[in-house]
Amino acid sequence: MQPAPVSRHPSFEALFDALLDNVERVIQGKRDAVRLALVCLFAEGHLLIEDVPGVGKTSLAKAIARSIGGTWRRIQFTPDLLPSDVTGVSVWNRHTSEFEFRPGGVFANVLLADEINRASPKTQSALLESMEEHQVTVDAHTYPLERPFMVIATQNPIELEGTYPLPEAQLDRFLLRIEMGYPTRAAEVEILETHGSHAAVEDLRPVASAADVLAGAELVADLHVAAGLRGYVVDLVEATRRHPDLALGASTRGALSLQRAARALAASLGRDYVLPDDVKRLAPAVLGHRVLPAPDAVLRGVAPPDVIRSLLEVVPVPGATG
Repeated sequence: MQPAPVSRHPSFEALFDALLDNVERVIQGKRDAVRLALVCLFAEGHLLIEDVPGVGKTSLAKAIARSIGGTWRRIQFTPDLLPSDVTGVSVWNRHTSEFEFRPGGVFANVLLADEINRASPKTQSALLESMEEHQVTVDAHTYPLERPFMVIATQNPIELEGTYPLPEAQLDRFLLRIEMGYPTRAAEVEILETHGSHAAVEDLRPVASAADVLAGAELVADLHVAAGLRGYVVDLVEATRRHPDLALGASTRGALSLQRAARALAASLGRDYVLPDDVKRLAPAVLGHRVLPAPDAVLRGVAPPDVIRSLLEVVPVPGATG
């Protein structure tokens, strides 16, 4: 039996656990979802939450922003929302006889894009540059976004009337897609017991700074990934391109995203190297929204994350054979 791994980066593990505990003061019974959201933060990615109303999506975004002492904004996406409402607009100032830029809602450390699929494709695409390049271009002028920058977008999978499904190009910008899910019975009973006396989001105090998050992100980017494990990630991605239930497999960006997220998860668990279990745990959330099901698979009710899980059972794990 191998000894338990010893962390070479206890400061990162302590930072991650402090953030996890602080966010859980207001998000109860959803430790896995909170952990994945923080993994997304340190991997410098963006998070798509697809779930019903009332499960804590808004509170999660606010709690993360307050825990890192950062700014947060919420944009309610509606059919009449304009791209300038997201990015900002140049306004003529009569006193200075010059145009001045008024920032939009995207200028924050954590942006909650609520019900993103209710806005028009033109407005949805306004987020593309900011999510990928961490900047906004308005009237030929480019304005950098403050780091860390994270978009937490939500979708309601039940009410689809009057919505505009996100195109593949936009879905690919999200590092993870998760579900918050309902809490367990015990957790929900505890929520009822502590309602009114439990910590509110507004009561949270920062337990880290933006500089701490950026330092942690740099550490995560350098975490060791063995050559065999990189091959395993590529094999998984290639398997999605050959599966009969998928009309379109994951791209190279999907492989890069899976490696990046696995590094952040490994660091959060006190390791300075990635294990196959890290990749397995994250693959459905990282790759599930980057593939397209075949028409007959849709008719049979096959969900892309289920296809990814089936591939995890057949793609050889490095070191497991031979």
